[in-house]
Amino acid sequence: MRLSPNRSRLPSMQAMVLALCILVAPADVVTPASDLKPETVASFDRYVRAAEARMDDDVSENEFLIVDRLPDARREQAYSQLQRGQIYVEQLHAREDHSSIHIPSGQIHHWSGVIFIPKATLSEAIAVLQDYDNQHDIFKPQVRRSKLIERSGDESKIYLQLFNSSIVTVVLNANFDVTDTQFGSTRHQIATRSTRIAEVADPDTPNEHERPIGNDHGYMWRLNSSWRIEEKDGGVYVQNESVALSRTIPAIFAWLVNPFTKNLPRNILVHLLTATRNAVLKARTP
Repeated sequence: MRLSPNRSRLPSMQAMVLALCILVAPADVVTPASDLKPETVASFDRYVRAAEARMDDDVSENEFLIVDRLPDARREQAYSQLQRGQIYVEQLHAREDHSSIHIPSGQIHHWSGVIFIPKATLSEAIAVLQDYDNQHDIFKPQVRRSKLIERSGDESKIYLQLFNSSIVTVVLNANFDVTDTQFGSTRHQIATRSTRIAEVADPDTPNEHERPIGNDHGYMWRLNSSWRIEEKDGGVYVQNESVALSRTIPAIFAWLVNPFTKNLPRNILVHLLTATRNAVLKARTP
């Protein structure tokens, strides 16, 4: 749980978790293909159900944002700092019957953050977050391609090609189902669930091709995320909560990787939320 200063580089929601998952495999030479096992998928699904159940409880208990769950004094302090431009970030851990959920042969990356956008409206923030055809411009270079495939009422299907080269160059073709939910006149949720993630081998070459899904380097096998937007206090609060699944960290490299996994996701999430605020403010500038 931290309040972080504003940052300037601008990755997307999906790139945030992609950058984290790259850390489980520092270089291709130490990341042979890893099979996604049925028990790993089943455990991830259990974890997501527990996380989504907690999110549903938050709505019913009028705790729409994660800062609303803080004790009174800390909540007031967090809101005050958010309104001064800082960003609240927290690593989360879903539980099932008060117990942690083991993910065999896999690793969960679960983070959430909130930012305040002064003078913005709910509709302005939603318009930016739903601008799927232009996410490659808003969030480049981490999103290289983006497309709204179809939209029917509150349901959408989108495609993103994700890119990161911070440690090893990774390109992923990813498809997502998106569900919009309105809570009264001041609250909105955009839930995004991956339906297909394929690692791209030899990108931008004549030999470019997708590796077999579930038999790749395991940088990111699944990604579920939820945007929550609430209009109040003379602006909008925007929250992102993401749950990603990757392969486990090989034990021989854990000493090197673990320190980074404690800091990088927080920094990437700060970048993500900053990008969103900048895009909303830019869109509303006359």
